[in-house]
Amino acid sequence: MDFALIITIFLIGFIGSYISGMLGIGGSIIKYPMLLYIPPLFGLSAFTAHEVSGISAVQVFFATLGGVWAYRKGDYLNKTLIAYMGISILLGSFIGGFGSKLMSEEGINVIYGILASIAAIMMFVPKKGIDDIPLDQVKFNKWLAASLAFIVGIGSGIVGAAGAFLLVPIMLVVLKIPTRMTIASSLAITFISSIGSTIGKITTGQVEYFPAFIMIIASLLASPLGAMTGKKVNTKILQIILAVLIFATAVKIWMDIL
Repeated sequence: MDFALIITIFLIGFIGSYISGMLGIGGSIIKYPMLLYIPPLFGLSAFTAHEVSGISAVQVFFATLGGVWAYRKGDYLNKTLIAYMGISILLGSFIGGFGSKLMSEEGINVIYGILASIAAIMMFVPKKGIDDIPLDQVKFNKWLAASLAFIVGIGSGIVGAAGAFLLVPIMLVVLKIPTRMTIASSLAITFISSIGSTIGKITTGQVEYFPAFIMIIASLLASPLGAMTGKKVNTKILQIILAVLIFATAVKIWMDIL
């Protein structure tokens, strides 16, 4: 692996993980297409969709760990929400992670495009008043949360994306969780989810270890910095940034599939 490719992978990991920490997502919504398209754009070695999903799965584990560590103080981490959605998404991601070995690269990209499209639509649904709820008075339907997390887990396990780009719209739009609590709790749930998808990818031989190691270093540096920024930025701005990122990625993926 040449030096230019190492630097490119590191920068992709750093940018994606910074956004991950700031918006409460694992970062694969950004890093998946960047890893797939940017290296060959500069004449560097290209990764296959299986390799990219494997690298993404491992990297998300460390990016979300760094983000949760930054949010550990305060009331932002809703432990009940994390427990119900975390266990469900872990079970789903195990199933998806192992099952992905049987899928074609085009199949993986199609699933990614479908998930991103659903998430993009949900992010543009009005979310009035959710940030007026005191953090210690937040209530939600536990079994609905668990069921949706299980479904997200299966799909995200296939893609190696940990599913946070779908979890965040679900928590904001369906469960009515305040934005900053959504961001912090989503990082914790995504961390749990990434355990399942990472084990699934490693045991089926879908991980390129050196590129994954570079991404891990970038993640541990950038994710806490992004989380610190996310605590300071206006919640409406955070929602808009996430909506635009998910929408742009969905459009790009579908353009390449079709």
